[in-house]
Amino acid sequence: MIHARLLGASLLLGVLALAGCSQGTSTTTTSAPSSAPAAPVASPAVSVPAKFAAGGVRVALIRQLSSGDYFEQWLAGAQAEAQALKITLEVSSGDGNNDKQALNLEQAVQQKADAIIVDHGFADTVQPAIKKAADAGVPLVAFDVDPGTPEAVALTQDDHQIAELALGALKADTGGTGDVLYVYVSGFAPLDRRNEVWTQFKKDNPGIKEVAQIGVVNNSTASAVADQAKAALQANPGVKAIFAPYDEFAKGAAIAVKELGLQDQIKIYGADISTADIGVMTEPNSPWVATATTDPSNVGRIAVRAAALLVAGEPVGPELKIPPALVTQKQLRDGGIANIEQLTGAVPELTTPDVARVPWAAQ
Repeated sequence: MIHARLLGASLLLGVLALAGCSQGTSTTTTSAPSSAPAAPVASPAVSVPAKFAAGGVRVALIRQLSSGDYFEQWLAGAQAEAQALKITLEVSSGDGNNDKQALNLEQAVQQKADAIIVDHGFADTVQPAIKKAADAGVPLVAFDVDPGTPEAVALTQDDHQIAELALGALKADTGGTGDVLYVYVSGFAPLDRRNEVWTQFKKDNPGIKEVAQIGVVNNSTASAVADQAKAALQANPGVKAIFAPYDEFAKGAAIAVKELGLQDQIKIYGADISTADIGVMTEPNSPWVATATTDPSNVGRIAVRAAALLVAGEPVGPELKIPPALVTQKQLRDGGIANIEQLTGAVPELTTPDVARVPWAAQ
């Protein structure tokens, strides 16, 4: 995500994430990539609901932002799972415009989607539309945004643990002392949760000093953060580490550190991962040494499975939380890991097939 958050009135998520958008204003029906798994095999013990067997289920995926590696891989996972479950996934993006996202959500209700997935967003703008959907009896899954109602399933990464894992690595490498540059934008649920851990971490480790805070979320988050980070690092030459808990933040910070030639002095501790992020972490002299993450594709799959269960009248939630893992630069290099597929093979805890398992499908 964030993923990740990263704002003016037209900003994202990642966010939080969160980490330009190319999707238009209209809702589009998307299909899974050619590498998507084959249609699920029905369990001999559980019959496939008639609506799913006929392929008539429509799920609206209402996104706040679609740009950035995390969000692209998240969508790919959601599309693959939708195809496997014979769901038509109708995708729209607010392109960082919160009012546009809320309008897309209201339109999904009017168009009588069988279920709605809300992907990131600001509570103030999406909660009124979520309430309309709940009042209309539409099943809801809200990922990394507070839905404001118990009628929606709240799907989250364990953002507190994500921050704890990344900061644990930072503390181990710095010895718990030193100047740190922090990248953060408030208002994104996952980033706000990660910020809670950072706030407590500073109290528990008085040797760590936050010398500056930067952050922006837009359609070019990494490049914008790079510009901010360069200025902050030039103003604070003693920085030893950067805590950037969203992969677009971390990529921007890495650009700044490399352009200033400070790779030997400054290390970056991030959150979230993608194949592109792995490339940044493993390139020669990369300052990005650790990231705490879930697999974004897996999270997208879980969101669709949760929506499918709700459509079928199966119990879900009210909260689903996905545990993360710490991934280090050394681990990636030593294992020759170059993409997410290799990573999930080496770190199987990133796959969580039992979260929102669909009983009538082979997972």
